[in-house]
Amino acid sequence: MSQIIVDASPGGAMPNLLSRYAECTIWLARYMERIENLARLIDVTETFVRTRSTVSGWLSIIQINADEERFFARHDTASEENVVGFYVTDRENPNSIVSIAHAARENARSLRPLISTEMWTQLNVFTNWIRGLGASDIRSANLSSLCARLKQDCQTHHGITEGTFYRDQAWLFYLIGRNLERGDQITRLIDIKYHTLLPSVAGVGSELDLGQWAAVLRSAAAYHAFRRTLLPGDMTPANVAGFLLKNDGFPRSLSTSLRQLHWAIGHLRTDYGLKNGYAVAERVEELRATLAEQTIKDIILRGLHEFLDWVQRELQLVQNEIAQAFWPPVVPAALSAAGPAAQGQSQG
Repeated sequence: MSQIIVDASPGGAMPNLLSRYAECTIWLARYMERIENLARLIDVTETFVRTRSTVSGWLSIIQINADEERFFARHDTASEENVVGFYVTDRENPNSIVSIAHAARENARSLRPLISTEMWTQLNVFTNWIRGLGASDIRSANLSSLCARLKQDCQTHHGITEGTFYRDQAWLFYLIGRNLERGDQITRLIDIKYHTLLPSVAGVGSELDLGQWAAVLRSAAAYHAFRRTLLPGDMTPANVAGFLLKNDGFPRSLSTSLRQLHWAIGHLRTDYGLKNGYAVAERVEELRATLAEQTIKDIILRGLHEFLDWVQRELQLVQNEIAQAFWPPVVPAALSAAGPAAQGQSQG
């Protein structure tokens, strides 16, 4: 049975928020963000492979999602056909787009009393389209248009949500989920791409080198923002990593995600009396301070991988602490009746 996690809203005007609604709202946001990010990765990787500008090929997507064991238990090679099928239409892979879309819809179903008809309708159409995808839809010739449709539909969801979701506790939990996912995904992208794309000394500044890092920026929807703030000649690995980690003006940077995450948690505490959020807010504040006090050169010299790995672990702890503070674990006897949206949702 869901507990009430908010004693009262400001002025007592709005009803209390049930813990299951808070959980489903966070995961709806995370799943939709994850689908868009995965579509960007597939699209950019296809460009890398087609132009033969990477040695890691399709393997990098598996590495970013930490799916090596699951993937190679079922496939011998990381070919385009195997990887794209695994991440788009494979219903047995919990990290595939078809599986994530289903999970997003089930969370939205649980949130029907809170979300608009427009949100629910768009998610239904989106999910049904994804469920109907077949082998012909994920061939090389159709892959770019498929990824464009996935990104556009996710952005449509974000736009409808922005325009119709009532600004109360549930909205703050939605922001928490979206920014947790963005922070996690941007660190995974940088961690894998930075090390696989580092050129030899002779290749630094070459057309191929610049093209690769431009593609990394595009995979994070950051290319045009980067070009607005730095010159073309500044497209170095350190500058790209620094922009994606520390630029406060870019919506998907780690810095912006942590700031908005901290803001949402703070408002849950101050506006709605969620006293349980103190430890979570402290952890996010420590993350922000650690990122702000170092330059990108400092981070690289001290170990970029180690820093990003630490951030990912801390973000997972934030998710775990939010769950522990605001909704109880589901008892085994209730699992079969709880529905997919309540059954142990997790990052991986």
